[in-house]
Amino acid sequence: MNFIRKIVSPAKKEDEGFYYELKKLLNFSPKKINYYKKAFTHRSLKLKDKKGNPINYERLEFLGDAMLGSIIASYLYKKVPKGTEGYLTQMRSKIVSREHLNELGKDLDLIQFVKSNFDKELVGNNIYGNIFEALIGAIYLDRGFNYCKKFIYENVIIPYVDIPKLEGKITSYKGLIIEWCQKQKKQYNFEVYEDSGNENVKHFSVKVSIEGSLVAKGRATSKKKAEEQASKRVYFALQDEITKT
Repeated sequence: MNFIRKIVSPAKKEDEGFYYELKKLLNFSPKKINYYKKAFTHRSLKLKDKKGNPINYERLEFLGDAMLGSIIASYLYKKVPKGTEGYLTQMRSKIVSREHLNELGKDLDLIQFVKSNFDKELVGNNIYGNIFEALIGAIYLDRGFNYCKKFIYENVIIPYVDIPKLEGKITSYKGLIIEWCQKQKKQYNFEVYEDSGNENVKHFSVKVSIEGSLVAKGRATSKKKAEEQASKRVYFALQDEITKT
């Protein structure tokens, strides 16, 4: 027990449970546990250190994003020797997409470690991906590049990266529709407008027209989501035509 307390620096008994759970999650022994505590601290707590710097996961998220991107890029470069720059960039984007990172964070149940001032039952999806990246940043600062790479291989690349499946995965229906319209020299238009209706939460609606004809509509709580929803409907409405080209 004394040995464990020396590892968990500073030696706090309340950190021991967190240490054991973290070790089980990481599949290796963390050394400086404060990095990990910071990785799971939400800014809603408004914590600051002695110098007045904020204590939350956002800076670690930035670092983890960079580490994840570089390790995935290195993997793809070696795995697909004939891949062009554009192909490799697209494949990396699919692996580190916000949607995928959110799924990874959920699979690892990272929300259980988060300290915040909000109800975890009402949390948005993006926090899962954010804390997943922050955790990677903490691993890098605590144990260095090789442990960071090991964690990413065990939790991202080995279980989830399937090159043939990724090649057929669509990450942006809007981007696909725009690209198809441009190649086919078709005029397109995304008409976005606020549509709150009788709800308290603001919604946005989108109409997508091609060659002056309305093809599909979408509605969501953000412009981006509404555009993506409408674009997905356009894709399935014109799928036969789009996949031929």
